[in-house]
Amino acid sequence: MAGLNWLWKALGDSSGRNQKRSQGIVAQAEKQSAQLQALDDAALAAKAREVTAGGTMKDPAVFLAVLGEASRRTLGLSPFSVQSQATLRLLEGDVVHMATGEGKTLVGAMAATGFALMGKTVHSITVNDYLAHRDAEWMRPLVEFFGLSVGSIGEKLNSEQRREVYRCDIVYGPVAEIGFDVLRDQLITDRKDAVQHGADVAIVDEADSVLVDEALVPLVLAGNEESQAPTGKITAVVRLLKEGEHFTADEDRRNVFLTDRGARRVEDLLGIDSLYTEDMADVLVQVNLALHAKELVQRDVHYIVRDGKVQLIDASRGRVADLQRWPDGLQAAVEAKEGLAVSDSGRILDTITLQALMGRYPMVCGMTGTAVEATDQLRQFYDLRVSVIDRNHELQRFDEQDRVYATLDEKNRAIVEEIAVLHAEGRPVLVGTHDVAESEQLAAELHDRGIEVSVLNAKNDAEEAKIIAEAGDLGRVTVSTQMAGRGTDIKLGGADERDRQQVVDRGGLAVIGTGRHRTSRLDNQLRGRAGRQGDPGLSLFFVSLEDDVVSVGGAGESFAAQPAPDGRIDNKRVYDFVNHCQRVTEGQLLEIHAQTWKYNKLISDQRKIIDERRARLLDTEQAWEELSQRSPRRAQELQASVDHETLVKAARVIMLYHLDEGWSEHLGMLDDVRESIHLRAIARETPIDEFHRIAVSEFKLLAQRAVDDAVETFNSVTIDADGAHMDDHGLHRPSSTWTYMVNDNPLSGNGQKALKKIASMFGRRREDDEEEN
Repeated sequence: MAGLNWLWKALGDSSGRNQKRSQGIVAQAEKQSAQLQALDDAALAAKAREVTAGGTMKDPAVFLAVLGEASRRTLGLSPFSVQSQATLRLLEGDVVHMATGEGKTLVGAMAATGFALMGKTVHSITVNDYLAHRDAEWMRPLVEFFGLSVGSIGEKLNSEQRREVYRCDIVYGPVAEIGFDVLRDQLITDRKDAVQHGADVAIVDEADSVLVDEALVPLVLAGNEESQAPTGKITAVVRLLKEGEHFTADEDRRNVFLTDRGARRVEDLLGIDSLYTEDMADVLVQVNLALHAKELVQRDVHYIVRDGKVQLIDASRGRVADLQRWPDGLQAAVEAKEGLAVSDSGRILDTITLQALMGRYPMVCGMTGTAVEATDQLRQFYDLRVSVIDRNHELQRFDEQDRVYATLDEKNRAIVEEIAVLHAEGRPVLVGTHDVAESEQLAAELHDRGIEVSVLNAKNDAEEAKIIAEAGDLGRVTVSTQMAGRGTDIKLGGADERDRQQVVDRGGLAVIGTGRHRTSRLDNQLRGRAGRQGDPGLSLFFVSLEDDVVSVGGAGESFAAQPAPDGRIDNKRVYDFVNHCQRVTEGQLLEIHAQTWKYNKLISDQRKIIDERRARLLDTEQAWEELSQRSPRRAQELQASVDHETLVKAARVIMLYHLDEGWSEHLGMLDDVRESIHLRAIARETPIDEFHRIAVSEFKLLAQRAVDDAVETFNSVTIDADGAHMDDHGLHRPSSTWTYMVNDNPLSGNGQKALKKIASMFGRRREDDEEEN
C-alpha cells in the first residue's frame, strides 16, 4: 500500500489511518483461522453471534475469521485478505474502491451478514433484477449458515410476495424497485398493507453510478388519468423545419431554439397569428417539445423502438432502462415522432429521487471499481468516505496512450484496422461503444472484413450474461455499449485451463474504447474489464477531434497540429487538449447535479414533512381527534351509531385521502412550474429563487387545505359500520397505478445560457411586434 500514500493524502489522513488499522485486523484474523477450522458448524455460528452480541463487533478479527471460514464451508470461496479488508471498511460505513474482478459480490454478502448478525436489517442494492436474484441465490448458503434469512425483490413479484421478501434479514433488490415500493407504501390507509418498513443499512453495488450518476433520477408513481398529447399536426409541421433557417441548436446540442423565421413558418402552417401570445402558450410548448424530439433525441442512441414502444437506453450501462421514460411532454413527442400510439402520462401521485431514497437509510455504504473519481461527490452529498482496497494481484494490464485522429471517419477506420490485427493474433477483443447505432455500424464493418462479432447492446441485453462470459475466449470479438453494472466477470479462455493459457500467451483481453466518455469514471469502468486478478491485458482508447466530448469540452478553443497521412495526431499538446476537454465535460456534469439538486432538495424536504404527517395519521388516532374537534356535532352524532374503532379508521381514510390529493396536486403544480420556470428569466427573476418562492408558498397552504377539505368530507360523506363511503361522493383513489423513472431533467445542462437565448428571442419578437404595430 506504500504506493498509494499520495491517494491517502488526497482523501484525508483518517482514511490512511483506517486502512492501516484494517490491515492489522485482517492480519490478526488470518492467524485465528486455523483455530476455527476445528469447530463444527453450530459452534462456528455460535462464535459469530457471540462476538456480535449487543449489536456491536466486540472482536473484529475473530469475526472476519469466522466469516472467512463460513465462506469456505458454504461457498467454497476463501476470501482474499483484501476482501476481508473491504468487508471491514463496509461494516464501518465506507464506500470501498475495488477493481473489477476482485470479488465484490462476496464482500457485499459478508458485510451484509455481519450487519444482520448485529441485529440490523439490510438492503443490498443492485442495478437490476438479474443481479439481485443471482447474488441472493449465490450467497444464500453463507447467510443461512448463521440462521439468517435472505431474499430478492424483482419487478414481477406481487404485493404479498414482496411483503414476504422484505421480512428477510437481508434483501437484495434493484434500487428502482425498492424506491417504487416506498412510493406505493405512501398510498396505504392501513399500516398492515405496507410491503416494507425500511432498513437500517443500504449496501450499494456500483455505488458511484447509483449515488452520483443517477442520484437525481426521479422515481414516479402515477395514477390513471388521461393527459393531453402533442397533436399529429404539430409534429408534421415541425418535420418541415430546417436547422440554420428555422431553428438553431447550442454547441453541446442540449437545447434547440426557433428562429424568428422559424416561428413565422410555424404560425403560417398552423394558421395562427402569433406563437407568443398568452393563449398560445400550450401550443408553443408543444412545438418546442416536438422540435426537441425531432432534433436532439436520436433513435438507437437515446432510445430504441421495440414491440411498438419507445424504450429508453440507460447511457451509463448501454441497456434498456426498464420503466424509464422522459417527462410527459417529451415522451409523447418522441412517440408521435415515431408514429406510435401516444401513451397516457396520468397524474403524478408521488415521486422521490434516488438521492432522497438513499437518505432514508440511517447508514449507507457501497462498492465500486471507480469510487476514487467520485470522492468529492460522495463526500459532498452523502458525507461518505472512500477506502481504496489494493488488488489481490498486481495489475498486469497495459494502458496504452490514446490514439487521436483528426476526423471521425479516420478514427473509425483505425479502430477496425486495430481490431483486425488483434483478432488475427487470436487475442480476445472487447470493444466499448457509446450507443446502439455505433455498435451496430462497427459490427457490420467488421463482418464485411470477415470477422465474426458478438454484439451486446440494448436490443439484445437479455443475452448479456452469456455474451460477457464468452468475451474472453480465444479470438472472440465482442462489441458492447457500456460495461458498467454488467455483473459478470470476463474469464480468459472460459473454464478450460489450456484455452486460458493460450489467451494469456497472446497478451490477455484487449479492451478498446471507441471514444472518451464525458466522465473518466466510465472510461475506467471499461478499462477495468481487462487485467482481472493479475491477468495480462491491454486497454486502448481512440479519439477524434470531432467526438462529442472534444467538441463540447473544447468549444471555442483551437490549436494547430499536423496530422499524419492516416489522420493520426501524435503529440503531447493534443493529448493534453483531450484530457482538458473531458475535465470540462465532467465539470458540466457536476454543475448539472448541483443545479438540479437545488430544485429537488426543497421537494425532498417537503416530502419528509408529508411522510411524518402521514405516519402520525396512520399510527395514531390523530385523524379522528382533529376531525372531531373541528366538527364536534358531527362526531357526537356518529358516536351514537358507529363504534369507535370504525370511526377512527373512517377518519384516517378521509384525512389521508385529502393529504394525498393535496400532495399530488402540489407535485403536479411544481412539475408545471419547473417546465415553464425559464420564462421567469424574461422578467429578470432568478428561476431557482422564484421556484423556491412558489414551492414554499403553495406548500404552506397544502396542509391546511387538506384538513379543510377533510372536514367538509367528514360532514357530508356517509359513515356507518362499513366505514366511510367515499366512492359515493366521487372521492376514490386511482383504480390503477404504474411506476416509471424520469430519464431527463429540463433544468439540466447549460441552463443560464439557454435562458439568455430564450429571453433574447422573446425580446426580439416583442420588438418586431411593436414595430409592426
